[in-house]
Amino acid sequence: MIEVDSRGRRCPLPIIDLARRMPSVPVGEVVRVLADDPAAANDIPAWCRMKGQEYVGSPAEGAYDVRRLS
Repeated sequence: MIEVDSRGRRCPLPIIDLARRMPSVPVGEVVRVLADDPAAANDIPAWCRMKGQEYVGSPAEGAYDVRRLS
């Protein structure tokens, strides 16, 4: 699993961090975004819907898993 640490960064920076990392992630791999901005709980699933990626879920507070589909 690949981790993107965006703790301490406010919206929209966690999404920007995720978007910048995705091109280097193999299709099918899961990226875990660590973010303590409360907006990430809505922003990350919304970004996944817009970009055609799979929001896997939030296994712990402040952790958001995204699977690269394309």
